[in-house]
Amino acid sequence: MTAVAGAPGPLSRRGLLRAGGAGALAAAGGAAAGCAAGAGDGVGPDGRVTIQLWHGQTEIAAKVIKGLVADFERGHPDIRVDMGGGVISDAMLQKVTAALAAGSYPDMAYVFGSDLASVARSPKVVDLTAHVRRGPTPWRNYWAAARDAVTVNGRVRAVPALLDCLAVICNKKVFAEAGLDLPEAGWTWREFTDTARRLTDADEGRFGTSWPGTGDEDTVWRLWPLVWDAGGDVIADDGRSIGFATAGVRALEVVRDLARDRSVYVDPKPGSEQMYQVFLSGRMGMVITGPWQLPDLRQADLDYHVVPLPTFSRRPVTVSGPDTWVLFDNGEARARAARTFVTWLVQPAQDSRWDVRAGSLPLSRRSQERPAWREHAAGTPGLAVFTEALTAARVRPVHPAYPRVSRALGQAVVSVLLGRADPADAVRSCAEESNAALLIPR
Repeated sequence: MTAVAGAPGPLSRRGLLRAGGAGALAAAGGAAAGCAAGAGDGVGPDGRVTIQLWHGQTEIAAKVIKGLVADFERGHPDIRVDMGGGVISDAMLQKVTAALAAGSYPDMAYVFGSDLASVARSPKVVDLTAHVRRGPTPWRNYWAAARDAVTVNGRVRAVPALLDCLAVICNKKVFAEAGLDLPEAGWTWREFTDTARRLTDADEGRFGTSWPGTGDEDTVWRLWPLVWDAGGDVIADDGRSIGFATAGVRALEVVRDLARDRSVYVDPKPGSEQMYQVFLSGRMGMVITGPWQLPDLRQADLDYHVVPLPTFSRRPVTVSGPDTWVLFDNGEARARAARTFVTWLVQPAQDSRWDVRAGSLPLSRRSQERPAWREHAAGTPGLAVFTEALTAARVRPVHPAYPRVSRALGQAVVSVLLGRADPADAVRSCAEESNAALLIPR
Protein backbone atom coordinates (compact mmCIF):
# COMPACT_ATOMS: atom_id res chain seq x y z
CA MET A 1 0.00 0.00 0.00
CA THR A 2 0.41 0.59 -0.66
CA ALA A 3 1.47 1.42 -1.28
CA VAL A 4 1.48 0.45 -2.35
CA ALA A 5 2.40 4.30 -1.74
CA GLY A 6 2.18 5.76 -5.03
CA ALA A 7 2.72 4.23 -8.40
CA PRO A 8 4.58 3.39 -6.06
CA GLY A 9 3.72 0.63 -4.12
CA PRO A 10 0.72 -0.16 -2.82
CA LEU A 11 0.08 2.63 -0.62
CA SER A 12 1.83 1.14 2.19
CA ARG A 13 -0.19 1.52 5.26
CA ARG A 14 -2.33 3.79 3.34
CA GLY A 15 -3.13 6.35 5.94
CA LEU A 16 -0.66 5.59 8.65
CA LEU A 17 2.24 6.58 6.44
CA ARG A 18 0.53 9.52 4.80
CA ALA A 19 -0.26 11.53 7.84
CA GLY A 20 2.49 14.13 7.47
CA GLY A 21 0.88 16.27 4.78
CA ALA A 22 2.56 19.09 2.89
CA GLY A 23 3.92 20.70 6.03
CA ALA A 24 5.68 17.53 7.09
CA LEU A 25 7.12 17.12 3.62
CA ALA A 26 8.50 20.63 3.65
CA ALA A 27 9.99 20.17 7.09
CA ALA A 28 11.53 16.83 6.19
CA GLY A 29 12.86 18.23 2.95
CA GLY A 30 14.51 21.06 4.82
CA ALA A 31 16.17 18.65 7.20
CA ALA A 32 17.46 16.56 4.34
CA ALA A 33 18.85 19.54 2.49
CA GLY A 34 21.15 20.38 5.36
CA CYS A 35 22.90 17.02 5.52
CA ALA A 36 25.61 15.58 3.34
CA ALA A 37 24.84 11.91 3.53
CA GLY A 38 27.25 10.91 0.81
CA ALA A 39 30.19 12.86 2.22
CA GLY A 40 32.90 11.32 4.39
CA ASP A 41 33.38 7.77 5.57
CA GLY A 42 31.17 8.23 8.63
CA VAL A 43 33.85 7.09 11.08
CA GLY A 44 34.30 9.42 14.04
CA PRO A 45 37.50 10.01 16.04
CA ASP A 46 36.33 7.37 18.51
CA GLY A 47 35.90 4.80 15.74
CA ARG A 48 32.10 4.96 15.90
CA VAL A 49 30.43 4.75 12.48
CA THR A 50 27.41 6.94 11.75
CA ILE A 51 24.91 5.86 9.10
CA GLN A 52 21.95 7.88 7.88
CA LEU A 53 18.52 6.30 7.71
CA TRP A 54 15.64 7.79 5.71
CA HIS A 55 12.86 5.76 7.29
CA GLY A 56 9.83 7.34 5.58
CA GLN A 57 7.47 6.78 8.52
CA THR A 58 5.18 9.14 10.41
CA GLU A 59 3.31 8.97 13.68
CA ILE A 60 2.89 5.44 15.07
CA ALA A 61 5.30 3.72 12.70
CA ALA A 62 7.93 6.43 13.24
CA LYS A 63 7.80 5.86 16.99
CA VAL A 64 8.28 2.15 16.48
CA ILE A 65 11.32 2.55 14.25
CA LYS A 66 12.85 5.08 16.66
CA GLY A 67 12.47 2.59 19.49
CA LEU A 68 14.08 -0.14 17.41
CA VAL A 69 16.99 2.14 16.51
CA ALA A 70 17.54 2.96 20.18
CA ASP A 71 17.66 -0.75 21.04
CA PHE A 72 20.09 -1.41 18.20
CA GLU A 73 22.44 1.34 19.30
CA ARG A 74 22.47 0.02 22.86
CA GLY A 75 23.57 -3.37 21.57
CA HIS A 76 25.95 -1.95 18.95
CA PRO A 77 27.80 0.96 20.59
CA ASP A 78 30.17 1.25 17.61
CA ILE A 79 27.30 2.25 15.25
CA ARG A 80 25.08 5.33 15.39
CA VAL A 81 21.93 5.61 13.26
CA ASP A 82 21.06 9.19 12.25
CA MET A 83 17.32 9.49 11.53
CA GLY A 84 17.31 13.24 10.84
CA GLY A 85 16.84 13.35 7.07
CA GLY A 86 14.57 12.10 4.33
CA VAL A 87 10.86 12.52 3.61
CA ILE A 88 7.73 10.45 4.14
CA SER A 89 7.51 7.33 2.02
CA ASP A 90 5.15 8.75 -0.61
CA ALA A 91 7.87 11.19 -1.70
CA MET A 92 10.90 8.96 -1.15
CA LEU A 93 11.52 8.06 -4.79
CA GLN A 94 11.88 11.68 -5.85
CA LYS A 95 14.05 12.49 -2.83
CA VAL A 96 16.37 9.54 -3.32
CA THR A 97 16.67 10.20 -7.06
CA ALA A 98 17.65 13.81 -6.43
CA ALA A 99 20.08 12.79 -3.68
CA LEU A 100 21.82 10.28 -5.95
CA ALA A 101 22.15 12.90 -8.67
CA ALA A 102 23.64 15.35 -6.17
CA GLY A 103 26.01 12.77 -4.70
CA SER A 104 24.59 13.29 -1.20
CA TYR A 105 22.49 10.26 -0.35
CA PRO A 106 21.67 8.22 2.77
CA ASP A 107 23.04 4.84 3.72
CA MET A 108 19.58 3.30 3.90
CA ALA A 109 16.11 4.35 2.73
CA TYR A 110 12.57 3.03 2.79
CA VAL A 111 11.53 2.55 -0.86
CA PHE A 112 8.24 1.28 -2.23
CA GLY A 113 8.58 -2.09 -3.92
CA SER A 114 7.41 -0.88 -7.31
CA ASP A 115 10.03 1.91 -7.21
CA LEU A 116 12.91 -0.46 -6.52
CA ALA A 117 13.68 -1.20 -10.17
CA SER A 118 14.14 2.50 -10.89
CA VAL A 119 16.32 3.09 -7.83
CA ALA A 120 18.39 -0.06 -8.41
CA ARG A 121 19.66 1.33 -11.71
CA SER A 122 22.09 3.40 -9.68
CA PRO A 123 25.52 1.80 -9.14
CA LYS A 124 25.39 3.24 -5.62
CA VAL A 125 22.73 0.72 -4.58
CA VAL A 126 24.37 -2.09 -2.61
CA ASP A 127 24.00 -5.57 -4.09
CA LEU A 128 22.85 -7.76 -1.19
CA THR A 129 22.68 -11.09 -3.02
CA ALA A 130 25.63 -12.73 -1.30
CA HIS A 131 24.83 -11.12 2.04
CA VAL A 132 21.27 -12.40 2.37
CA ARG A 133 22.05 -15.88 1.14
CA ARG A 134 25.02 -16.60 3.34
CA GLY A 135 24.38 -14.30 6.28
CA PRO A 136 21.99 -14.38 9.22
CA THR A 137 19.02 -12.81 7.42
CA PRO A 138 16.00 -15.18 7.40
CA TRP A 139 16.04 -15.24 3.58
CA ARG A 140 14.86 -18.83 3.14
CA ASN A 141 12.04 -18.27 5.63
CA TYR A 142 10.69 -15.17 3.88
CA TRP A 143 7.39 -15.56 2.10
CA ALA A 144 7.96 -15.91 -1.66
CA ALA A 145 6.32 -12.53 -2.22
CA ALA A 146 8.87 -10.85 0.07
CA ARG A 147 11.81 -12.43 -1.76
CA ASP A 148 10.43 -11.64 -5.20
CA ALA A 149 9.79 -8.00 -4.29
CA VAL A 150 13.49 -7.29 -3.63
CA THR A 151 14.96 -9.24 -6.55
CA VAL A 152 15.82 -7.35 -9.72
CA ASN A 153 17.14 -9.31 -12.70
CA GLY A 154 18.12 -12.17 -10.43
CA ARG A 155 20.01 -9.99 -7.94
CA VAL A 156 18.87 -9.03 -4.44
CA ARG A 157 18.89 -5.24 -4.39
CA ALA A 158 17.08 -4.57 -1.10
CA VAL A 159 15.70 -6.22 2.03
CA PRO A 160 11.94 -6.54 2.66
CA ALA A 161 10.66 -3.86 5.04
CA LEU A 162 6.88 -4.32 5.09
CA LEU A 163 4.44 -6.93 3.90
CA ASP A 164 0.71 -6.85 3.26
CA CYS A 165 -1.90 -8.43 1.01
CA LEU A 166 -5.56 -8.09 0.04
CA ALA A 167 -8.67 -9.87 1.28
CA VAL A 168 -12.35 -8.95 1.61
CA ILE A 169 -13.79 -7.50 4.82
CA CYS A 170 -17.56 -7.80 5.29
CA ASN A 171 -19.84 -5.78 7.57
CA LYS A 172 -21.85 -8.44 9.41
CA LYS A 173 -24.72 -6.08 10.20
CA VAL A 174 -25.20 -5.09 6.56
CA PHE A 175 -25.22 -8.75 5.51
CA ALA A 176 -27.77 -9.57 8.20
CA GLU A 177 -30.02 -6.69 7.13
CA ALA A 178 -29.88 -7.94 3.54
CA GLY A 179 -30.63 -11.49 4.63
CA LEU A 180 -27.40 -12.86 3.19
CA ASP A 181 -24.98 -15.44 4.53
CA LEU A 182 -21.39 -14.36 4.97
CA PRO A 183 -19.05 -15.61 2.21
CA GLU A 184 -16.50 -18.33 2.83
CA ALA A 185 -13.10 -19.17 1.42
CA GLY A 186 -13.27 -20.62 -2.09
CA TRP A 187 -15.97 -18.29 -3.39
CA THR A 188 -15.90 -16.91 -6.94
CA TRP A 189 -15.96 -13.49 -8.54
CA ARG A 190 -19.41 -14.29 -9.90
CA GLU A 191 -20.55 -14.86 -6.33
CA PHE A 192 -18.85 -11.62 -5.31
CA THR A 193 -20.67 -9.52 -7.93
CA ASP A 194 -23.99 -11.23 -7.16
CA THR A 195 -23.50 -10.57 -3.44
CA ALA A 196 -22.59 -6.94 -4.10
CA ARG A 197 -25.74 -6.49 -6.16
CA ARG A 198 -27.94 -8.03 -3.47
CA LEU A 199 -26.33 -5.91 -0.75
CA THR A 200 -26.97 -2.70 -2.68
CA ASP A 201 -29.99 -0.59 -1.74
CA ALA A 202 -30.20 2.72 -3.56
CA ASP A 203 -33.06 3.98 -1.40
CA GLU A 204 -30.97 3.43 1.73
CA GLY A 205 -27.80 4.81 0.10
CA ARG A 206 -26.07 1.46 0.58
CA PHE A 207 -23.45 -0.04 -1.72
CA GLY A 208 -22.34 -3.61 -2.13
CA THR A 209 -18.66 -2.79 -2.44
CA SER A 210 -16.19 -0.14 -3.62
CA TRP A 211 -13.23 0.54 -5.89
CA PRO A 212 -10.76 3.44 -5.91
CA GLY A 213 -11.51 5.63 -8.94
CA THR A 214 -8.39 7.79 -9.19
CA GLY A 215 -6.50 5.60 -11.66
CA ASP A 216 -3.45 5.33 -9.41
CA GLU A 217 -1.81 2.22 -7.99
CA ASP A 218 -4.58 1.88 -5.42
CA THR A 219 -6.96 1.41 -8.36
CA VAL A 220 -4.67 -0.98 -10.22
CA TRP A 221 -3.25 -3.46 -7.76
CA ARG A 222 -6.72 -4.73 -6.86
CA LEU A 223 -7.03 -6.02 -10.43
CA TRP A 224 -3.84 -8.09 -10.59
CA PRO A 225 -5.19 -11.11 -8.65
CA LEU A 226 -7.99 -11.40 -11.21
CA VAL A 227 -5.49 -11.17 -14.07
CA TRP A 228 -3.21 -13.82 -12.58
CA ASP A 229 -6.07 -16.16 -11.79
CA ALA A 230 -7.36 -15.79 -15.35
CA GLY A 231 -4.00 -17.00 -16.68
CA GLY A 232 -2.42 -13.64 -17.47
CA ASP A 233 0.54 -11.70 -16.14
CA VAL A 234 1.63 -8.09 -15.92
CA ILE A 235 4.34 -8.50 -18.55
CA ALA A 236 4.47 -11.21 -21.22
CA ASP A 237 7.29 -13.76 -21.31
CA ASP A 238 8.99 -11.91 -24.16
CA GLY A 239 9.27 -8.81 -21.95
CA ARG A 240 8.11 -6.59 -24.82
CA SER A 241 4.35 -6.52 -24.30
CA ILE A 242 1.70 -6.78 -21.63
CA GLY A 243 0.72 -10.25 -20.47
CA PHE A 244 -2.95 -9.46 -19.87
CA ALA A 245 -4.36 -8.76 -23.33
CA THR A 246 -6.91 -11.55 -22.79
CA ALA A 247 -6.94 -12.05 -19.02
CA GLY A 248 -7.30 -8.30 -18.51
CA VAL A 249 -10.58 -8.33 -20.40
CA ARG A 250 -11.96 -11.05 -18.16
CA ALA A 251 -10.78 -9.17 -15.06
CA LEU A 252 -12.36 -5.92 -16.20
CA GLU A 253 -15.62 -7.71 -16.92
CA VAL A 254 -15.95 -8.10 -13.14
CA VAL A 255 -15.48 -4.35 -12.76
CA ARG A 256 -18.00 -3.76 -15.56
CA ASP A 257 -20.58 -5.96 -13.84
CA LEU A 258 -20.20 -4.03 -10.58
CA ALA A 259 -20.60 -0.74 -12.44
CA ARG A 260 -23.56 -1.98 -14.47
CA ASP A 261 -25.33 -3.13 -11.30
CA ARG A 262 -24.55 0.21 -9.60
CA SER A 263 -23.30 -1.85 -6.67
CA VAL A 264 -19.85 -0.25 -6.49
CA TYR A 265 -18.96 2.98 -4.72
CA VAL A 266 -16.27 4.68 -6.82
CA ASP A 267 -13.99 6.75 -4.60
CA PRO A 268 -12.89 9.85 -6.55
CA LYS A 269 -10.21 10.94 -4.07
CA PRO A 270 -6.63 9.68 -3.64
CA GLY A 271 -5.96 7.53 -0.60
CA SER A 272 -9.34 5.75 -0.54
CA GLU A 273 -10.22 7.29 2.82
CA GLN A 274 -13.67 8.24 1.53
CA MET A 275 -14.70 4.69 0.62
CA TYR A 276 -13.43 3.42 3.96
CA GLN A 277 -15.56 6.02 5.72
CA VAL A 278 -18.60 4.81 3.78
CA PHE A 279 -17.81 1.26 4.89
CA LEU A 280 -17.30 2.27 8.52
CA SER A 281 -20.60 4.17 8.48
CA GLY A 282 -22.53 0.99 7.66
CA ARG A 283 -23.43 2.02 4.11
CA MET A 284 -21.29 -0.64 2.39
CA GLY A 285 -21.31 -4.41 2.70
CA MET A 286 -17.85 -5.43 1.50
CA VAL A 287 -14.49 -3.77 0.95
CA ILE A 288 -11.37 -5.19 -0.68
CA THR A 289 -8.54 -4.06 1.55
CA GLY A 290 -5.52 -5.06 3.62
CA PRO A 291 -4.63 -5.64 7.26
CA TRP A 292 -3.86 -1.96 7.77
CA GLN A 293 -7.62 -1.37 7.96
CA LEU A 294 -8.24 -3.64 10.95
CA PRO A 295 -7.24 -1.14 13.67
CA ASP A 296 -9.80 1.36 12.34
CA LEU A 297 -12.51 -1.31 12.31
CA ARG A 298 -11.78 -2.31 15.88
CA GLN A 299 -11.67 1.30 17.02
CA ALA A 300 -15.10 1.82 15.43
CA ASP A 301 -16.35 -1.32 17.19
CA LEU A 302 -17.51 -2.73 13.85
CA ASP A 303 -18.61 -6.36 13.78
CA TYR A 304 -16.76 -7.67 10.73
CA HIS A 305 -15.80 -10.84 8.90
CA VAL A 306 -12.63 -11.38 6.82
CA VAL A 307 -12.58 -13.79 3.88
CA PRO A 308 -9.93 -14.44 1.20
CA LEU A 309 -10.34 -12.82 -2.20
CA PRO A 310 -12.74 -14.53 -4.60
CA THR A 311 -11.24 -16.24 -7.63
CA PHE A 312 -12.34 -17.57 -11.01
CA SER A 313 -10.68 -20.93 -10.42
CA ARG A 314 -11.45 -21.42 -6.70
CA ARG A 315 -7.69 -21.62 -6.17
CA PRO A 316 -6.39 -19.00 -3.71
CA VAL A 317 -4.50 -15.99 -5.05
CA THR A 318 -3.88 -12.50 -3.77
CA VAL A 319 -1.52 -9.61 -4.35
CA SER A 320 1.11 -8.47 -1.90
CA GLY A 321 2.74 -5.05 -1.98
CA PRO A 322 6.03 -5.33 -0.07
CA ASP A 323 8.08 -2.23 0.62
CA THR A 324 11.85 -2.36 0.96
CA TRP A 325 14.96 -1.16 2.75
CA VAL A 326 17.52 -0.10 0.12
CA LEU A 327 21.19 0.33 1.07
CA PHE A 328 23.54 2.79 -0.63
CA ASP A 329 27.32 2.67 -0.88
CA ASN A 330 28.99 5.49 1.03
CA GLY A 331 32.22 3.59 1.55
CA GLU A 332 33.00 0.24 3.12
CA ALA A 333 32.73 1.30 6.76
CA ARG A 334 29.26 2.78 6.35
CA ALA A 335 28.05 0.03 4.01
CA ARG A 336 29.16 -2.61 6.51
CA ALA A 337 27.43 -0.76 9.35
CA ALA A 338 24.23 -0.44 7.29
CA ARG A 339 24.29 -4.16 6.53
CA THR A 340 24.71 -4.87 10.23
CA PHE A 341 21.75 -2.66 11.10
CA VAL A 342 19.35 -3.97 8.45
CA THR A 343 20.27 -7.58 9.26
CA TRP A 344 19.41 -6.93 12.90
CA LEU A 345 16.23 -5.07 11.96
CA VAL A 346 14.71 -7.94 9.95
CA GLN A 347 15.41 -10.64 12.51
CA PRO A 348 12.15 -12.23 13.76
CA ALA A 349 12.39 -10.61 17.20
CA GLN A 350 12.54 -7.11 15.72
CA ASP A 351 10.29 -7.84 12.74
CA SER A 352 7.48 -9.20 14.92
CA ARG A 353 7.74 -6.11 17.11
CA TRP A 354 7.49 -3.88 14.03
CA ASP A 355 4.59 -5.94 12.64
CA VAL A 356 2.55 -5.81 15.83
CA ARG A 357 3.03 -2.14 16.61
CA ALA A 358 3.11 -0.63 13.10
CA GLY A 359 0.50 -2.85 11.45
CA SER A 360 2.40 -5.04 8.99
CA LEU A 361 2.31 -8.78 8.36
CA PRO A 362 5.27 -10.98 9.36
CA LEU A 363 8.04 -11.08 6.76
CA SER A 364 8.93 -14.69 7.49
CA ARG A 365 7.49 -17.83 8.99
CA ARG A 366 9.88 -17.43 11.90
CA SER A 367 8.39 -14.00 12.62
CA GLN A 368 4.91 -15.50 12.43
CA GLU A 369 5.86 -18.01 15.09
CA ARG A 370 7.08 -15.41 17.58
CA PRO A 371 4.96 -15.23 20.76
CA ALA A 372 4.33 -11.50 20.28
CA TRP A 373 2.85 -12.03 16.82
CA ARG A 374 0.84 -15.09 17.82
CA GLU A 375 -0.69 -13.23 20.73
CA HIS A 376 -1.44 -10.23 18.50
CA ALA A 377 -3.03 -12.40 15.80
CA ALA A 378 -5.14 -14.28 18.33
CA GLY A 379 -6.50 -10.99 19.66
CA THR A 380 -7.24 -9.45 16.25
CA PRO A 381 -10.22 -11.05 14.48
CA GLY A 382 -9.52 -11.77 10.81
CA LEU A 383 -5.79 -11.07 10.92
CA ALA A 384 -4.95 -14.74 10.46
CA VAL A 385 -6.82 -14.72 7.14
CA PHE A 386 -4.39 -12.14 5.77
CA THR A 387 -1.35 -14.02 7.06
CA GLU A 388 -2.57 -17.33 5.62
CA ALA A 389 -3.20 -15.62 2.28
CA LEU A 390 0.53 -14.87 1.99
CA THR A 391 1.11 -18.48 0.95
CA ALA A 392 -0.70 -17.70 -2.31
CA ALA A 393 0.44 -14.09 -2.71
CA ARG A 394 2.19 -12.71 -5.76
CA VAL A 395 3.87 -9.38 -6.37
CA ARG A 396 3.96 -6.98 -9.25
CA PRO A 397 7.13 -7.27 -11.36
CA VAL A 398 10.16 -5.31 -10.23
CA HIS A 399 10.48 -3.63 -13.63
CA PRO A 400 11.31 -0.01 -14.50
CA ALA A 401 8.38 0.18 -16.93
CA TYR A 402 5.84 -0.93 -14.34
CA PRO A 403 4.76 2.61 -13.31
CA ARG A 404 3.77 3.37 -16.92
CA VAL A 405 1.94 0.06 -17.27
CA SER A 406 0.15 0.81 -14.01
CA ARG A 407 -0.79 4.32 -15.14
CA ALA A 408 -2.25 3.00 -18.41
CA LEU A 409 -4.18 0.23 -16.67
CA GLY A 410 -5.43 2.67 -14.05
CA GLN A 411 -7.01 4.75 -16.79
CA ALA A 412 -8.55 1.60 -18.26
CA VAL A 413 -10.08 0.55 -14.94
CA VAL A 414 -11.55 4.00 -14.36
CA SER A 415 -13.00 4.12 -17.86
CA VAL A 416 -14.84 0.84 -17.18
CA LEU A 417 -15.92 1.88 -13.68
CA LEU A 418 -17.47 5.04 -15.11
CA GLY A 419 -19.06 3.26 -18.09
CA ARG A 420 -16.95 5.11 -20.65
CA ALA A 421 -15.42 2.01 -22.26
CA ASP A 422 -16.07 -1.70 -22.44
CA PRO A 423 -13.38 -4.07 -21.10
CA ALA A 424 -11.97 -5.06 -24.51
CA ASP A 425 -11.55 -1.45 -25.70
CA ALA A 426 -10.08 -0.43 -22.36
CA VAL A 427 -7.43 -3.16 -22.51
CA ARG A 428 -6.56 -2.27 -26.11
CA SER A 429 -5.97 1.35 -25.14
CA CYS A 430 -3.90 0.24 -22.17
CA ALA A 431 -1.81 -2.07 -24.35
CA GLU A 432 -0.82 0.70 -26.76
CA GLU A 433 0.78 2.84 -24.05
CA SER A 434 2.14 -0.05 -22.00
CA ASN A 435 3.76 -1.86 -24.91
CA ALA A 436 5.51 1.34 -25.96
CA ALA A 437 6.94 1.66 -22.45
CA LEU A 438 8.13 -1.94 -22.46
CA LEU A 439 10.10 -1.42 -25.68
CA ILE A 440 12.41 1.04 -23.91
CA PRO A 441 15.66 -0.77 -23.01
CA ARG A 442 15.94 -1.67 -19.33
